Amino acid sequence: MAAPEERDLTQEQTEKLLQFQDLTGIESMDQCRHTLEQHNWNIEAAVQDRLNEQEGVPSVFNPPPSRPLQVNTADHRIYSYVVSRPQPRGLLGWGYYLIMLPFRFTYYTILDIFRFALRFIRPDPRSRVTDPVGDIVSFMHSFEEKYGRAHPVFYQGTYSQALNDAKRELRFLLVYLHGDDHQDSDEFCRNTLCAPEVISLINTRMLFWACSTNKPEGYRVSQALRENTYPFLAMIMLKDRRMTVVGRLEGLIQPDDLINQLTFIMDANQTYLVSERLEREERNQTQVLRQQQDEAYLASLRADQEKERKKREERERKRRKEEEVQQQKLAEERRRQNLQEEKERKLECLPPEPSPDDPESVKIIFKLPNDSRVERRFHFSQSLTVIGVQVVFGYMSKFLVVIYEILVHPSLR
Repeated sequence: MAAPEERDLTQEQTEKLLQFQDLTGIESMDQCRHTLEQHNWNIEAAVQDRLNEQEGVPSVFNPPPSRPLQVNTADHRIYSYVVSRPQPRGLLGWGYYLIMLPFRFTYYTILDIFRFALRFIRPDPRSRVTDPVGDIVSFMHSFEEKYGRAHPVFYQGTYSQALNDAKRELRFLLVYLHGDDHQDSDEFCRNTLCAPEVISLINTRMLFWACSTNKPEGYRVSQALRENTYPFLAMIMLKDRRMTVVGRLEGLIQPDDLINQLTFIMDANQTYLVSERLEREERNQTQVLRQQQDEAYLASLRADQEKERKKREERERKRRKEEEVQQQKLAEERRRQNLQEEKERKLECLPPEPSPDDPESVKIIFKLPNDSRVERRFHFSQSLTVIGVQVVFGYMSKFLVVIYEILVHPSLR
């Protein structure tokens, strides 16, 4: 059934699809294909992105376009501060304003119509984020070329990474969206954002992330925060266990006013961070206590296992010893049984004892070490083997044989 879906794939894409599935272990072929398409069939970027997700590290590659940014912007308690453009003053100012009003209205109307029509011809390239880190670095370089290196420290990472770092470190995150085409952006960057007192406040109290809305990464963040005008600043923090926008500053704002507004927003929400720090410390302590309990339990379990192992070894040693004793007993019993059988066999081979009055016989007395005596008559024609049988029959022990000299001197019989 998967063949119709893969008909539009080239041979190279099919090989990359199978290789990606083999490297990541994803069973769903559709999911593998979807991931590769998000990364423009760049298998190295797709695999790295997958590994980052498994390790809990924010992706630095292309996220799904439909993935919503996990920032709460619907809180009705968001502090909003909008700076309106100053009204014309005097007759000359109002005259200039009224003369330029139709031209300004016509210009922006035609520009909006042109952009709207252009969307049907060519999709907005900003809607597809392919290199978010590259967008940030490019904006930083253009900013420094135009306004110098005296500026707040830019966060050199994606928006998602900045959110995660602010959440992990429990810090405020100040987001700046730069409108290249807006008439107030240049003055704000040059006079406000690069002011020494503003730089000092931002660098010491918060993280600072900035990007141009003409870049895909900045455009994606713009779609999430929904700014109304430029310059635009948003203060984000961890509130009620969610990254939440707690302040919005829009319009051309002066350095002193910006410092006052940022300080007011931080002071108003500092209690949430303090509460979150206490909860996090409590969770950490609970986790440490649970870990210590688990380690103590494992240590006790290992000690019990070691005791049980020693008991098993002791039982095994006793069992082997008992088996050895039993084997020795059985071996001794078999030896005795074999000896008894040998005695019986030898006894069967022993010829009958001659009668006392047999002139061709002689009596031989066997004196044993226990002072017992064994007497038997043997025929002269019998060999010494028969006498040996008698010795075996006489308890198989050392003996002292006293043989009368009759064997040598028959006259002494």
